[in-house]
Formats: sequence, C-alpha cells, structure tokens
Amino acid sequence: MRICSLVPGGTEILYALGLGADVVGVSHECDYPPAVRGKPVVVHSVIDQDGASSAAIDAAVRRSLETGEGLYRVDEDLLLRLRPDLIVTQSLCEVCAVNGGQVAAAVRRLPDRPEIVSLHPHTLEESLAEIRLLGERTGRLAEAERLVAAFRARLQALAGRLAGAGCPRVFCLEWLEPPMASGHWVPEMVERAFGVEVLGRTGQPSRYVTWEEVSAAQPDVLVLMPCGFPIDRTRREIALLARQAWWRTLPAVRDGRVYAVNGPAYFNRSGPRLVDGIELLAGLLHPDRCADLIPDDAALAC
Repeated sequence: MRICSLVPGGTEILYALGLGADVVGVSHECDYPPAVRGKPVVVHSVIDQDGASSAAIDAAVRRSLETGEGLYRVDEDLLLRLRPDLIVTQSLCEVCAVNGGQVAAAVRRLPDRPEIVSLHPHTLEESLAEIRLLGERTGRLAEAERLVAAFRARLQALAGRLAGAGCPRVFCLEWLEPPMASGHWVPEMVERAFGVEVLGRTGQPSRYVTWEEVSAAQPDVLVLMPCGFPIDRTRREIALLARQAWWRTLPAVRDGRVYAVNGPAYFNRSGPRLVDGIELLAGLLHPDRCADLIPDDAALAC
C-alpha cells in the first residue's frame, strides 16, 4: 500500500502501526518519528511563521480564512507522481492542517482515485477510535488494538498512582497573542492527570479568551502549549505574558508553576503520544508522585 499522510497525527499513528515503509508522502509538519524526515512533502504552508510573532501569525491566518485563500498548498504534481492508494487527511481544524476539501479537489487529477480517510477526533476516546479506523483501513487492526490497549493500561496505572491526590486548577494556553484556551481532548488530558482545566472545554474547539478571564480564573498551574511551537520559541515569547498587569496576580506565577511544554509532540496532535502528554501533565501537577514521568526536554519551568 502507498500512503500519503497529510496530517501529523495520522503519520504518527501509521508509524506506530508499523506502516512507515508504506508512507510515500507527508505534510511539511510531519516530523515524528524522526524516520519520517526526508519523505516527499505533499503539503506546504502558505504562511511564513519563521520569526513572526504570535499576533502576526494570528492576523495572517485570519486574513487567509476571511479571503478564502486557504492556509495550505497541495503539490498536485507530486501527488500525481506518488500514486497513493490511501490518503490520510483531517476535517477537525482548517488552521492546523490541510482540510479534506482541498485534498478531494487535488485527487480529481489522479487517474486512479485513492481512498481518503479523514480524521475528526474531538476527545481522547475518539482519538483511540481513529487509531482503530486506520488499523482497519490498512489491514493492521490487531496492531491498532494492541496500541489502544497499551494506551488504556498506562492511563489505568496513572490513575492508581494518583489515587487520593488533590486536583489543582490548571489553565492550558494554546495560543499566546491573542490568548486561546484549550479545547478538544486537552481539558480531558488535564482531568486524567488529576487537574481541573479552568477555561478549556472538552470536545469543543479551542477558543479566544481575554486576559481578564485568565486573571479571574486564578489557575494554580499555567501550561503554555502554543499550537505548533517548540519549547524554545514559546520561552522567547513569554514576555508577551509577563508584560500583562495581571501576570503576577496569578497563583501559578507567584508559586513558580508556569511551564512551557512541547505542544506539537504531546498535546496539539491527536495520536499515540497523547498518553505521554497526560503523564507529562501528571508530572507537572503532582511532582511528588509523577516527576519521573516527564519526558526529557518536554517541559521547561518559566
């Protein structure tokens, strides 16, 4: 089978199912596992984010969406040469990855129409269902079931370790300027780590909030996970927050419990590593019980 995966989470699932050799094309954001680097890139962003501030990126995204220009470009000629049997895309967020409509338009040029699987998870359970879906469509259902079972076993073990622990108030910031509260599976991840997400909404899209709302929420722990940003870039932009008048009124700031995390690896993408993200949160929220669960280079105290 020749597979083009145009969404990073889908690529991670395919590799976890043992299908890395069958992946013949990816998106520009597909960077894990490391073996994926060097694969032909079928989708590119039309917005240059290098060196741009959070506010500038947000403004560019809004302009593109308002004008209908789209945020991504599909290399139709390359797609034609790759001749995929299966294309994995998404219909969850038109900002995060190329949407199914663009892919369907590009596929019309192909002489043999490939199957298109569009991922659309909103919760952890739906994310696990997507793993099974790809397992079914690729003849790797047994591998998918084992992957899901291992995911659940780790959650169960974590719950046992955290039994009786308190639940601090947590705010996960998915964009810095303007501020955005987490959505979809992230608030549920906080809950699984024995925390309470104060502004995010499980199963709902990320949403814009005001700094006044953040201040009023008084989180005990502040987790910075801008979509697509590595830790170093998030750390460079921390001044955006520190300049706000309410910054030092937050319990999280006063107690030194502000963390930048690797959002793309553990939170922004639906896929097998969400369980790593839950364990990472548990380590940040309950260091006395779970500090050993924080992956190397996954979080940085700010």
